[in-house]
Amino acid sequence: MPRYVARRLGQAFLVVAGVVVLTFVVTRLLPGDPAVAFAGPKATPQQLAEARARFGLDDPLPAQLWNYVRDLAAGDWGTSLRTRRPVLSDLYVAFPASLELVGTALLLAVLAGIPAGVLAARHRTRLPDVGVRVGGMLAVSVPVFWLALALQTVFAGTLDWLPVAGEYDVALDTTSPLTLWTNITLVDALITGNWPILTSTLQHLVLPAIVVAAYPTGVIAQMTRAALIEEAGQDHIRLERALGFGETSILVRFALRPALNPLLSLIALVFAYAIVNGFLVEAVFNWPGLGRYAVDAIGDSDVPAIAGVTLLVALVYVLANLVVDLLQGVVDPRARQR
Repeated sequence: MPRYVARRLGQAFLVVAGVVVLTFVVTRLLPGDPAVAFAGPKATPQQLAEARARFGLDDPLPAQLWNYVRDLAAGDWGTSLRTRRPVLSDLYVAFPASLELVGTALLLAVLAGIPAGVLAARHRTRLPDVGVRVGGMLAVSVPVFWLALALQTVFAGTLDWLPVAGEYDVALDTTSPLTLWTNITLVDALITGNWPILTSTLQHLVLPAIVVAAYPTGVIAQMTRAALIEEAGQDHIRLERALGFGETSILVRFALRPALNPLLSLIALVFAYAIVNGFLVEAVFNWPGLGRYAVDAIGDSDVPAIAGVTLLVALVYVLANLVVDLLQGVVDPRARQR
């Protein structure tokens, strides 16, 4: 196990190094001059020169890359040209809201997708199986923005059951101010016992979480079904049938655990996809996360902020895959040999 962990950590380090270099190259290829964006279009030549010196834009490319890596390692991800604050500070504020949304959505996807896959595998080729497969195809193929607008129209507009946008009712900042500990509103409200904001956040979270969860739910349901059907043909499953175990018990008790191995890899993939997919959802629902921050940065050609968002998403993706690889080594010892 220690060699397996060391190998996976080494692979993760190489991927992160590649992402850092790629991020640096992309930021240098983007159109526009960061010095002009920082100093303003009416800046004097002296002000532009000072801005270029501040960002090291006059240095040779190898020196710029070295400075970029050194600054990243020291926690300096640059200064946002739009907010004039450190990019890492902006991400520290924006990322927890995205994590709150995507984490809730992924939890919903797992809680709905795995039982749906088990149901489909248990009733293969029958009505429940057809329903799960059709529902999964719809969940995967429906455009995110269309689903978001449809849910807003029905549940926020027509029925008036849920809020249309935002993270919580901003009026509560006056009546029930929230003390921040983690910057994740649900967690902070729960820790501090701020029930008004907790209730409001849960209400605001329902619609965007369902939208973000749609695609992962469909994929997880179909993958669970396929993995269980494949596992049901193994010799040990035939033996358990011969011993008199019921079909549902066989699928849940004996077939599901081996099927978790590919499911863990899939969950890591859909987690990363959900973060990026959540950008559009955050824009539709005015959710104060990475999506809105990235949209504002792109609109203002804020290169350091764009690079920071790109690097953070890549790091989250690498970390998610690393965690899954380590879990696979625990769940299935055969994975340690790969």
